[in-house]
This record gives sequence, C-alpha cells and structure tokens, in this order.
Amino acid sequence: MEDPDIIDLYWERSENAIAETDAKYKGLCMHVANNILHNDSDAEECLNDTYLAVWNAIPSKRPRYLPAFICRVMRNIALKRCEHENARKRRPEVLLSLDELDECIPSTEDVEAACDAEELGRIISSFLRQQPKRNRMIFLRRYWYFDSQSKLAESFGMSENAVKQLLFRMRGQLKEYLEKEGL
Repeated sequence: MEDPDIIDLYWERSENAIAETDAKYKGLCMHVANNILHNDSDAEECLNDTYLAVWNAIPSKRPRYLPAFICRVMRNIALKRCEHENARKRRPEVLLSLDELDECIPSTEDVEAACDAEELGRIISSFLRQQPKRNRMIFLRRYWYFDSQSKLAESFGMSENAVKQLLFRMRGQLKEYLEKEGL
C-alpha cells in the first residue's frame, strides 16, 4: 500500500492503518530501535508505543514523508527508553554518537534563544543537501540511525579510520555552517 493511502487510513481512524504501517515499516523501525537499545524486547515495546503515538498524532497533522515521520517518533521513544534505563553504562555507542554532535550544535538554551528546533532542522538539512550523497548518507546513518562506525565502514567499503575522519570533517563543516547562519 502506498504512503498516502496509509495516511488516509489514519485519518479515517481505520485500525488497518497500523497493520499496513507494520507491514511496510516494521523492519525500518526495528533497525532504528535496535541501533539505540540493542534489545529486541525493548525495541518491540518501542514499536508498539510508536504505533500508538503515530495513531494519536496523524489526525492533527498530515506528514509529508511517512517513513521519516514514523522513524522520528520511533527514534524519540527509543532514546527516552535508553535514557530512562540509565544507558550511559549499557549503550555508550548511542551517547558517543550524540556527544560527537555536541561539538558543533549549540546548546539547547542558545538554540531556543536564536531559533526554534524547526529552523535548526532546516539549516542542518540545507547543509546536508550540499554534501555529496555518500557523505550525507554516512552522516545520517551515524547520527540519526546510530549505526556504528565499524558498520558504516563495512557498508560503504571504507576503513573505520576513514569513516572517523569523514565524520570529524563534516562535524567541523557543520559547525562552521551553523555559525555562518547565526547559531
């Protein structure tokens, strides 16, 4: 079933919307959750919470790109669960990934004073659109899907050190871009 048809099912409040979402996006959602939690049962619980959150959210807004919308909901739920379970000791890869971005993204207070989160997202998206496709994909898989550097190296036929260097350079470029945009 196509995404607009699935969204229509949500608008109609048809329970088939969840079944169709599950059939089409379960694998993607589980990939996101497992990269954060590394626990199948926790990921399954997050998946169920995601379907409920999407069910509650869609009538009030119509997502333009359903997979991104669902992944954002899943990612946020999994991150909250990770934080709740004191994951700093059990899941340092996720926190390391987020810490890497702290170098180039301003603090929350500064961002709120300068612009809202949507504006920050627009600026980061603009930066990423200017990058070569491979670099953009590596960046998103690292900082959105939380793929490990070793997994990225394997997927893109690079050495792990080359991935580290690429991400380091991109974070520096992002920081410069954000500063140029006034953040």
